[in-house]
Formats: sequence, structure tokens, C-alpha cells
Amino acid sequence: MDGVAVSALRGVSLRIGRGEFAAILGPSGSGKSTLMHLLGCLDRPTTGVLRVGGREVSKLSDTELAELRNNTIGFVFQSFHLLARTSARENVGLPLVYQGVPRKERRARATEALAAVGLSHRLDHRPSQLSGGEQQRVAIARALVGEPQVVLADEPTGNLDTRTGNEVMELLERLNAEHGVAVVLVTHEPDIADRAARQIHIRDGLIERDTGALTGRDTGEGT
Repeated sequence: MDGVAVSALRGVSLRIGRGEFAAILGPSGSGKSTLMHLLGCLDRPTTGVLRVGGREVSKLSDTELAELRNNTIGFVFQSFHLLARTSARENVGLPLVYQGVPRKERRARATEALAAVGLSHRLDHRPSQLSGGEQQRVAIARALVGEPQVVLADEPTGNLDTRTGNEVMELLERLNAEHGVAVVLVTHEPDIADRAARQIHIRDGLIERDTGALTGRDTGEGT
């Protein structure tokens, strides 16, 4: 910026294993959002090596990178990012459009994903007809419909009240335990982070403390 280089992350070495549940914590400007964007292949590292499922990201074309994101990673955002004029079922089925899944199968899989998050009765409701907690559940269903290996959640409870936030966390915990999907969430709330099996504390672009590694089921190739 104006000739000044700012290193958002410096010397970070990290591995997330299959089936892990990890929380990334840190003050504003610590680099946690940058780390999340890198893990999600939304950004490419300027130096160092980033591998997802054993594939080095820097060697992938834009098309290959988009396919990797769509087939391997599910995203849950604080602001939900749902299409306003589209039903819950159509919002959830959107990632499958990019996978080339036929419409009939998309609807069936989206219906199943919404049922898994307790929203079978909200299939045809638009986001404006849903509560904040229900919108976040739709976002989680959308993240899961493509059967990803890892779900990245950026402040998933940030726009929710305490009770609804707890419900969302219980849902993520259940999906992690029952389906073996790795969950990595960014949060500034210690009580939310305490529910993760692993906590990664970041400050000034460095990992200040990491409470453990490879605590999930599979100690093979990391995600």
C-alpha cells in the first residue's frame, strides 16, 4: 500500500487434519481472516506452500482452483450471503449448479441437506421470510450439500443471539461428529472457541499458541 508491504501472515506453519474441529482466534488485524481466505483457496499465498488434500494450490489454474473449492470446501459466512429472491432450497442447491448436477438431483440433495439442519418446513421460503438462525442454517446446508471435506465458518454466530448461536454451534458439532467433516471456524468469542477441540491463537500474523494438532479421526493426509 503506497509502496509499503504489509505481511498479513508471517511464518505460519499449520496443518488441519480430516475430521478436526478447530477454532482460529485473534484480535482485529491479527491475520485470522487472511488465514481463512488462504485455507479456502480464495487467496493465493505470495510465498510459502499451501496444499489442500495434497494438491499444491500455487500450481493450479484458476479453473482447477475453482473446482477444488467447489468439491472440497464448504463456506459459512457471518452475513449468510443468501440470494434474496431465491428459495432456501434453491440457495442450498446453488453449489451443485457449478458441479453440473441435474436439476432433479439438485432439488433432492438440497431437500436432504435442509432436512439435516432441521428446515424441512422451510424449503420454499425466501431469506426475508426466515429468522437469522434459520438463514444461518440454510447457509450451513449450502456448505454441506456438495459433501465437502472441510467447512470453513467465518464468525458463524456473530449475527445471532446467544440461544440461536448455541443452536448453530450444536449443529456444527453434530455434523463434525456424525459425518466426519472437518470444521474450522474464525471467532472472537472465547466461549465459542472453547467448544472446539483445537484452538489456534493468532497475533500480528503469527501463531501465538496452538492447543493441538491432528486431533481428528484420520491422521493421514491433512485437509
